[in-house]
Amino acid sequence: MTVLRRRLDVAALILLAAFFVAAPISAQFVEERLADPAQEARAYALHKQLRCLVCQNQSIVDSNADLARDLRIIVRERVGAGDSDVQVLDYMVARYGDWVLMKPPFKITTALLWLGPGLIFLLTAGGVFIAFRRGRGSAAANTPLSSEESARLDELLKDASSGGR
Repeated sequence: MTVLRRRLDVAALILLAAFFVAAPISAQFVEERLADPAQEARAYALHKQLRCLVCQNQSIVDSNADLARDLRIIVRERVGAGDSDVQVLDYMVARYGDWVLMKPPFKITTALLWLGPGLIFLLTAGGVFIAFRRGRGSAAANTPLSSEESARLDELLKDASSGGR
């Protein structure tokens, strides 16, 4: 009876494992490709130029987010409708802003995006330079004592060692 029970337990575990493995496989969405290979290649090139708005650091080609999938579908629809690459990108920018482009154009609204890293570097380098200069000024404190200062120090040390008497 215990052997039969073990076999049933093992069978139940295998069935449960098969369910958890098969469920994600069946849930994957296969995107419809364009019939024309040239149009599909254009759409793919455009996908690489567009940023996933959820992931923010991936193109929509590399992202598995639902929004990235929707953006890929929109690009394919626009390409299939006969839009040029510029028209597709303009459509996406009009809808989502410059941030949707992996390489946004340089303009007033994106100036901080382009100049920010350089400004941060310059501010950091300036701070390090100022800190270094201030630290160098304290090197004057390491100069030897004058004869008067040395005599006064000896006098204070004698007073301290004798207990202040």
